[in-house]
Order: sequence, then structure tokens, then C-alpha cells
Amino acid sequence: MSVLVAGTIAIDDIKTPTTEHKNLLGGSACYAAISASFFAPTLLQGIVGQDFPEEHVETLKKHGIDLGGVEFSDGKTFYWSGEYFDDLNTRQTLDVQLNVIEDYHPKLDPTVAASKIALLANMSPVTQMEVLEQCQAKFVVADTMDLWIDATLEPLKALLQKIDLLVINDSEAKQLANTNNLITAGHRLRDFGPTYVVVKKGEHGALLFGEERFFSCGAFPLHEVLDPTGAGDTFAGALSGHLARDEGEVTFEALCQGVVHGTVMASFVCEAFSTKRLHEISQEDIQERYDEFIRYTHIR
Repeated sequence: MSVLVAGTIAIDDIKTPTTEHKNLLGGSACYAAISASFFAPTLLQGIVGQDFPEEHVETLKKHGIDLGGVEFSDGKTFYWSGEYFDDLNTRQTLDVQLNVIEDYHPKLDPTVAASKIALLANMSPVTQMEVLEQCQAKFVVADTMDLWIDATLEPLKALLQKIDLLVINDSEAKQLANTNNLITAGHRLRDFGPTYVVVKKGEHGALLFGEERFFSCGAFPLHEVLDPTGAGDTFAGALSGHLARDEGEVTFEALCQGVVHGTVMASFVCEAFSTKRLHEISQEDIQERYDEFIRYTHIR
């Protein structure tokens, strides 16, 4: 089965305590789609401007991603600039320019709409709903963030009633669920509509909540993190791609496997700036790290 990834496509400038990189491939949909492409045929839905570098287009094509759903506009591409501080857990947004995504209304081609798994990567819940209303996916994953919780709470709540899996980080889960307890937050978010909820905890792993089912997954231990940008999107992409690889019903067990694969892929993306590390790895590298992770967490 194929997976549809809809979200932002961006140009990023990123600064860390040791270096700075400009004109990077960014956006929630790019990280997620590249990650998903290692597991299943992937179709990308989004919009870019006339300034979007051709090298980024070629990068996406090299991963076999179908760009038929990407609109090439005369405007300027969505732009984000951020700076990380010493522990790389603290990030400050320096500049955001919505540009072409400000008035973007996605129109899905029938081929794109027919994907059986849909990932509504991080973007406005209004735009996510526009995608959802046009697609025929049998299982829908959605990501969100604090910006949308603050600015568009009601559209977000409406979206949650129509999706199967919500992916959200720990601080935002607490914010949306109005609690300081992550376990309470996970269960309370399921009451908002989604059958399943994944709470991302960054370097501490992820939690999966289902009906009377629970799974906890640690993070893959890294000796060095160069750039954590897009790790959550990479996680969601791998999870969705793994689900698309299975022709059967989405089960809690399949979701557990997807969470582990998401954790593994997120560990790779942190090892270099932008999506660059994902361009270097092979299926063998992924399997080797997956097996290593299983050894780390298995109790005999």
C-alpha cells in the first residue's frame, strides 16, 4: 500500500552552538516523506514557491517520492530559521515566513487521494482537514504542535474526531489535555476522538496509548546529536510507512512495531543537518540499528 504525506515543504536556516547551515531542505512533509519512503511507496502533497531549489526537488525524487501532489507556485517557499542552544533540547525560532502556505488550499489528485494510509504532518488543522476530506485513507495519522493548540483549538478538536492516530510531543500533550501527568494526557487525548495516541518524548522515547493497551519505547542512544530538527516528523513518517507496508488491518502490535521503526529513523536524522543523514543510509543500516535497539531493550 502507498502512504500519502501532506504537510509543509520548507527552506530552513539552522544555527547550533558550533555551526550554521542555510538553504536546507525542511518542512514537516519532507522529513516525513523521506522517512516513509524507506518502507512504502510515498506520495507527497504540499506547495513550494519559485525559489525552491532544484537540488531539493532532485533529493525528493531520488527517494522515489511521487511529487504529483506538489504545487509549484509563483510565490516564495515557506521559510523557517531557528537556533539551538548548548544541550540541543532548547530551540528558539528566529524567523518564520509563511509565504505560499498562507493561502494554500490543497487539491488532491485522484491517485494521491487513493492512498490507504494518510499522514497529515504538522501544519494548520484547517489545511489538514481539507486534505482529509478529499482522501480515501483507511487509516489516518495526524501530527500537531503548540502553535495550533493556541491559535486554532476548535478546528484541531474537530480534526481529532476524524483521525485514527494522533502523534504529539509530551509538552503539547499535557497542554492539550490540560494535565501535568503524561499517562492521564494520553488517555484523555483518546477521549477527544483518535483510537490511538503516540506521545513523543524526544531523547526519552515515546508512549503509545490504545484501548486498554499501552506500550513504552525508549530512544536509541546516540553519542552525538548534530541537529534534532525534524526528528518528530521523521518518526511519524516511518511509523506511517511501516503501517502502509502491511496489507492487513492496523493492529496495536503493528503500531508498536511502527513506533520502534520511528524511533530508529529519528535517531538517524539527528546525526546530520536537515535530511542529509537519511540520504546516506540503506535498508541494511536500518535493519542493523533496529536489531541493535531490540537487543538493548530485550530482557532475557
